[in-house]
Amino acid sequence: MFKKSFIISSLIAFSGLSAQTHTVVKGDTPYNISKKYGLSLDELYQKNPKVKDGKLALGEVLVVGKTGAQTKAVPAKATATAQLGKIVLQPKQTIYGITKQYQISEAELRSLNPELDSHMKIGDEVVLPLENINKFGAGQAVAVKPEEVNTVPVVEEVKKEEKATSDDLYTIEEKDNYYKLTRKFNLTQKELFALNPGLEEKGLRPGEVIKIKGNAISSTVSEKAVEEKVEKNKPANTYTSTSTADDYVTYTVQAGDTVFGILNKFGISLDELLSLNPNLSQGLKTGMVLKIKKLDAGYVKKSGDALNVVLMLPFGFDTGDSKYRTLSLDFLSGAKLAIERNVQKGQKLDIKVIDAGNEQSFKNSLTQINADNTDLIIGPFFKSSVLQVLDYVKSTKIPVVAPFANSEDLYKFNNLILIETNEMVYADRIVKETKDVYSDQKIYILADEDQTKAKYLKTNLEKELKNPNVIIVNSAADIQVDKNMMTGQSAPVIAILANDKDAVADAFANRMIALAEETNGIKAFSMYYSPIFEKKEDALSQVNLVYLMDRKINTEGDYEKEILAAYKEKYCKTPSKYAVIGFDVVNDMLSRENKKGEIFKQMNKVQTQLATKFEFEKTKSGAYVNKGYRVVRLVSN
Repeated sequence: MFKKSFIISSLIAFSGLSAQTHTVVKGDTPYNISKKYGLSLDELYQKNPKVKDGKLALGEVLVVGKTGAQTKAVPAKATATAQLGKIVLQPKQTIYGITKQYQISEAELRSLNPELDSHMKIGDEVVLPLENINKFGAGQAVAVKPEEVNTVPVVEEVKKEEKATSDDLYTIEEKDNYYKLTRKFNLTQKELFALNPGLEEKGLRPGEVIKIKGNAISSTVSEKAVEEKVEKNKPANTYTSTSTADDYVTYTVQAGDTVFGILNKFGISLDELLSLNPNLSQGLKTGMVLKIKKLDAGYVKKSGDALNVVLMLPFGFDTGDSKYRTLSLDFLSGAKLAIERNVQKGQKLDIKVIDAGNEQSFKNSLTQINADNTDLIIGPFFKSSVLQVLDYVKSTKIPVVAPFANSEDLYKFNNLILIETNEMVYADRIVKETKDVYSDQKIYILADEDQTKAKYLKTNLEKELKNPNVIIVNSAADIQVDKNMMTGQSAPVIAILANDKDAVADAFANRMIALAEETNGIKAFSMYYSPIFEKKEDALSQVNLVYLMDRKINTEGDYEKEILAAYKEKYCKTPSKYAVIGFDVVNDMLSRENKKGEIFKQMNKVQTQLATKFEFEKTKSGAYVNKGYRVVRLVSN
């Protein structure tokens, strides 16, 4: 790590000399290099005739600077004392574009903005010399005092790294991924990225040393926010920076936050934020606790120490409809294990299981709910039934948990908790991931039959990217490498899987592997997990496959081993998919309850149960929706 800091220092001192060349590393192609430095392939070949055949040697030094376009680097030390300002990032702005517009070297830009790579979202603020902003920025500047700006402390960085112990560091191994690391070291992905700025953008690289402990992690909350402690044997349970205190939703400002971002995140106006936080006029600072809005009047437990919980499952015994009986029995088996574990910890529970029948007969089931003596309802499964329950308890505001239903017309109910993550959340993440690697490549989307998700992806990619060529296809065979019109050589493409069928995923994976043999630089993304991604992990790492997962059991984790063993001892078998969901949903909900039944005061805890990640976000209209998922990146060696 000392060596890495020394190299950073050298780059700042000699950026004017090194900016005109590029040293070839693994994965480089003429196409990627030309895009990185704003050259056409013809210009790159003119400067480097020996690479015209497309073959590059590792360690080879290429000329990449445009003639007559040299920019003199400004010493980092001088910049730290200059008068500085900020610009607010607009759509389509990039690091390269900023350096060109404001006549500043990339080294100087990074010295003024140490975490630049992770703060390049629309609305983020970028620090620049005030003189450059006034000259080239068309009045975008927001004045900032010199002492408020954090430049790159090269010497300090060396000292900090020298203090790190071996227990704080980890060397990345082959086949490591973010999911494995977060489970292994009891971290959330957000904490891992906070400890290692830039890691999310560049990915995991075998042999690289990363931090897995440090001051960046904050896993404590105030006693006002949480009345019950989380057990140490649940390593994945952590807390977000949002909590509740004194009848207000509060938010702790994180590094990289902007006022614009906070307003957008919580759907409030600047006037509302300033009225609750007068000290905000002095500037936004990391660690500041902001009041966001007053809590809605929530459910209040009537009496007694025991928590009265109703489970509504579609057994169909009364109606003779067995369509969902096996699913319901599996869900109940996992739920019973969760209930027993919470009782063993001292929680007083009174559980009532109601046969929800089917959608046609559901009304009869409602009469079994005692609205005056029920503190939590888990179920029913179907959207139409959920709506009937919400109408039945609208005067008492009893919290209702929907394990599977999720649609936007449910978001208006402020006593509703939606467990299933909406697929459009996955689609939004894929758009972000694609945007991060996009460099004028052709984009293919492999769709399902109705193409709804594919069309959503296409629309949003066209909003986020500059003149993209996005093609929706129905077969993996239709995904083809692009051709450079000038040279006739193959050019890489981006491929996105928006189909959850395993057979389609198999075809997609095999097509990606085949294309990777034709040309370098292919990028692949998937909204869904498929078993083939693990079976062909090494081959798919050549296309840097990124895929999303809603549920997965880490069979190597101590907590997971304990739960699986307890289930097997109780039922003499391993849990099915719906048994796992039953355990996860019930265990998570019960862990958020306190003796007063104030579940909504603890919805901001981020928790991972046996397989499911729970990260709830309150919608602008009222309901709590789960946006928890995992991002898995396959990185080539």
